[in-house]
Amino acid sequence: MTFPPSPSLPDESDARALLRSMLLIRRFEEKCAELYTQEKIRGFLHLYIGEEAVAAGSLPVLQPQDSVVATYREHGQALVRGVPATTIMAEMYGKQEGCARGRGGSMHIFDAETRFFGGNAIVAGGLPLAVGLALAARMQGEDRVTACYFGDGAVAEGEFHEAMNLAALWDLPVLFCCENNLYAMGTAVTIAHAETDLALRATSYGIPAWAVDGMDVLAVAAATRRAVQSVRAGGGPHFLEFRTYRFRPHSMFDPELYRSKEEVAEWKKRDPIPLLAARMREAGMLDDEGMEALESEVADEVDEAVTFAEEGSWEPVEELTRFVYSETEEVS
Repeated sequence: MTFPPSPSLPDESDARALLRSMLLIRRFEEKCAELYTQEKIRGFLHLYIGEEAVAAGSLPVLQPQDSVVATYREHGQALVRGVPATTIMAEMYGKQEGCARGRGGSMHIFDAETRFFGGNAIVAGGLPLAVGLALAARMQGEDRVTACYFGDGAVAEGEFHEAMNLAALWDLPVLFCCENNLYAMGTAVTIAHAETDLALRATSYGIPAWAVDGMDVLAVAAATRRAVQSVRAGGGPHFLEFRTYRFRPHSMFDPELYRSKEEVAEWKKRDPIPLLAARMREAGMLDDEGMEALESEVADEVDEAVTFAEEGSWEPVEELTRFVYSETEEVS
């Protein structure tokens, strides 16, 4: 698909913030992969490497009172939303200093303070939650937009159609953000969807929708700003299809037999980090020294997160029944 020309660069401080956000996500995820091989992080691990422009470009457009619902590939969104890297890493270690006391792990990052409502492990599971949050905002008269992130695989689920229908029917303040990375686990969009233009699925419900170059952080920011402004002004639900690509396998367990190395290499030519860095260099906003300074800042933040997690504590056994809704008794 051909996209419109990339938007103009913002001012230097905003451009630097976008680049830093993407670098932080990339280096954090790379460190997570390393820690996973060392068995410091256990369970499932889904990395966001390659998709950084979506989170970095879209989330800063939201206001603090807005709500965010994400999938299990959510570390990037959590970082940009403002969940501290320290508590995210501690959560992934399973330490009680984590943002969910170590009970959620990699796939269930949650932080009430930043209104980051998941991390949801079930494909399309966040869509009904987002509709509920948006409905609550409407009923309570609150100025809240709910941004819901999900993958292309979710579009094939029944919850997707239920959520689109109710959001449109009730005219809810929700922004649906589809991160179309072309593969639902190992199943290509082209062999799973009769209609591969996923934005058209939303328009069938009367929802304004359009596709966005998800490898261009500036295009992501511009599209999200336009959509959020409309939703907040009472324009009802909107849908953005961010066409992006993950450079790593679906998860750390994925043998990645469904795509070629040549395909991955071709997509890496559109890596969003060097694309933005190159434009900033051309505009005189970035030089080698500036890039090294950014890398150093990010490295320090990631190192601090790892140290925090390593020094964290395990939840005592006697605490394991906390937050359980009910206790069962033996029935004779």
